[in-house]
Amino acid sequence: MAVNPTNDAASTTGAPSNKGRGERRERRDDREKEKSPYTERVVFINRVSKVVKGGRRFSFTALVVVGDQNGTVGVGYGKSKEVPQAIAKAVEEAKKSFFVVPRVQGTIPHPVQGETAAGVVLLRPASPGTGVIAGGPVRAVLECAGVHDVLTKSLGSSNAINMVHATVAALKMLESPAQIAARRGRPLEDVAPAAIIRASQMTVGV
Repeated sequence: MAVNPTNDAASTTGAPSNKGRGERRERRDDREKEKSPYTERVVFINRVSKVVKGGRRFSFTALVVVGDQNGTVGVGYGKSKEVPQAIAKAVEEAKKSFFVVPRVQGTIPHPVQGETAAGVVLLRPASPGTGVIAGGPVRAVLECAGVHDVLTKSLGSSNAINMVHATVAALKMLESPAQIAARRGRPLEDVAPAAIIRASQMTVGV
């Protein structure tokens, strides 16, 4: 039985399948993920309207927390006519407001309370394995900052914007044992317990 070469050529050199196209798209998505070392968390999206002569004009605001989960975190607030553009503006603003959070073995060095407007947030250190005991807005900031064990309590407004900024104010008030010793002009052993000193040295070594 003779074999038709035309059919074999058609089956071999047929139209390209979508498989290769899908693989290229996946590789491009993977490269985009590898480019950004930061974690982005959208905390709050709100639709706002402006009344003008012709009717209402709607726009969106976004509150975003950006961090590397290793002690660096920032908060941004963006506004635009489209949600993706508002998020992109908030991310850019958050990257401009980065600050470093002192940590001791995944938790904060000492209790602290932050206040911004009507928002009041209390942060307390926790033992390893406790986890982040916090609500949504506060949790987003702490997880992006790389704090893995902490106890929190909101003592003021439940508004997401106020809670996030109060948490940021509390984290900015934190000081490491070395900073406290330097400010007081005392040896490190006179300022912090031996266990915290060992934990701080282990964290710096890592």
